[in-house]
Amino acid sequence: MSRRAGGERGSLAAGYEAEAFLEMMAVERGASQNTLDAYRRDLEDASSHFAARGTTLKSADTEAIRGYVSALAAQGLAESSRARRLSALRQFYRFLYVEGHRGDDPTGPIEGAKKKRPLPKVMSEAEVDRLLDLAAEAAARDDLSPAARLRAARLAALVELLYATGLRVSELVSLPRSVLRATGQAIIVKGKGGKERMVPIGEAAGDAMRRYVEVVRETRGREGGDTRFLFPAASETGHLTRQAFARDLKALAARAGIAAAKISPHVLRHAFASHLLKHGADLRAVQELLGHSDISTTQIYTHVLEERLIRLVTDHHPLSPASRD
Repeated sequence: MSRRAGGERGSLAAGYEAEAFLEMMAVERGASQNTLDAYRRDLEDASSHFAARGTTLKSADTEAIRGYVSALAAQGLAESSRARRLSALRQFYRFLYVEGHRGDDPTGPIEGAKKKRPLPKVMSEAEVDRLLDLAAEAAARDDLSPAARLRAARLAALVELLYATGLRVSELVSLPRSVLRATGQAIIVKGKGGKERMVPIGEAAGDAMRRYVEVVRETRGREGGDTRFLFPAASETGHLTRQAFARDLKALAARAGIAAAKISPHVLRHAFASHLLKHGADLRAVQELLGHSDISTTQIYTHVLEERLIRLVTDHHPLSPASRD
């Protein structure tokens, strides 16, 4: 774990999963040290409460969490402080669910926990175009060293694929090399729980992926062709890590004049979904493409649908002022 996520205290008493959560908050969401420290304190406090009652932070169920919230109220903790701690737990358990460490989110049914969900950060189409154009320009440069050329081609392929498919970052970086054998404009992706889905990639992303593989072969010879992964790396998993991709993406955004705090792999996934809905895609279709098992998860994007439907009625309903002009 990075020093930034772990702070001066080293390993988190709340467990490995909490350390992984803080690492994600630091690297992918750009959380400040003060924010990380606050999350750490909240998780450790909850962990101590659960341990005293014979369970753990990772395995606590809904009733255990309700008991913790009630205990905070009994201690006289201010409502705002209780809300902050509950928010920390909600994000933590959401992380466990998304990463496959748990099969449920125990905070979902808790009264008071279902406040209006904040809308995901979404890049404009112009910002995405700027990002993709800059990545492509860097990959096309002929004055780079072999290593820099390979890294630029890899980043161009990653961002094109991510925006074209809306893959989870874990799915993207661990794509098998076998996707290169796919015919047509779609690939098979293995998502959470080993569930497979077919995802269209589009011409631009397919071209970027093939150009990247050509650079791999030119710079590494056959060494680049024997790996299981499309984006191999000298890591524990054998493929590019989420953190390394997130760092490269933020650096690309900075060069494109986009605030690094505004972008992460998750934000590009959100952009994929929001832009599809904005242009008329069906919510169920977007659910399938994102790999959501429950439509309620996809419904965070309904604000985009609402805006489009309002414009539709305003512009075309026979009783609207626009139609009367």
